[in-house]
Amino acid sequence: MLTRAGAGRITILDRDYIEYSNLQRQQLYTEADADEGIPKAAAAQKRLRAINSGVKVEGIVEDVSPETFERFQQADLIIDALDNFETRMMINDASQKYKIPWIYGACVASYGLSYTVLPGSKPCMHCILGAVPAGGDTCDTVGVISPAVQIVASYQVAEAMKLLTGNMEALREELIQFDVWTNETRKIGVNRLKKDDCPSCGSTPEYPYLEKTSQTQTAVLCGRNTVQVRPPGSLRFNELKDRLSPYAPKANEHVLQVELEGHRVVIFHDGRALIHDTNQKSKALALYQRYISG
Repeated sequence: MLTRAGAGRITILDRDYIEYSNLQRQQLYTEADADEGIPKAAAAQKRLRAINSGVKVEGIVEDVSPETFERFQQADLIIDALDNFETRMMINDASQKYKIPWIYGACVASYGLSYTVLPGSKPCMHCILGAVPAGGDTCDTVGVISPAVQIVASYQVAEAMKLLTGNMEALREELIQFDVWTNETRKIGVNRLKKDDCPSCGSTPEYPYLEKTSQTQTAVLCGRNTVQVRPPGSLRFNELKDRLSPYAPKANEHVLQVELEGHRVVIFHDGRALIHDTNQKSKALALYQRYISG
């Protein structure tokens, strides 16, 4: 929607690649993209450039980290299309630190919500949530239907257009929730939730979610039965391909795929790996250390 509207420049960051399970709700991709295992950011870049050549679209295949925001401090706007709150809270802190508005959006099953965070004037997501939420329905347990995704995206893009054209008075003040299946919509006023002692947007912010780590990190991908392993540094991709040659790896310009101990493993140029057919972080990390980082 932003590309068709003529936004000047759009940068897309995504850590994942396309699988058939994405096609029921994500409209940028095709079966051919899934067959080839193309990273989502790369496929989105190609598709969007074909839609409007007047917009500068750049797709970056990487996991978002605190260092990411240091490179994009001059961005006018951040739009969240994520599936985990850890990264959202990182975005929240970056939004406050670098004074960049961001538009939160989330959906699960037929339910969705959206909220526009304006640094310095409205409560941030840390104020509203208090901490990273745990439990409840997830796309792992109940999935998500396409209409919910498209409605959330529409709310987000409408807010983005207001921000990018300077129509601040038209911005929605409340957090909006809806359930497209039960035909419910409501707005929730949150301005009173702003906290002076909030570690992200209070009078003495610490930005706790931007703390850097030198440790290997693991994360379970929502709805995928897959664990991502991210090392603290990069790996030599070509050397790794040679080292894994006894296991008959398949590679394209973006990723390397190999079968290890009954698990399909997809490795990116930055050293990240997606270990499929497990939700156990310890098991995935052990596999990574045994075959990839070792």
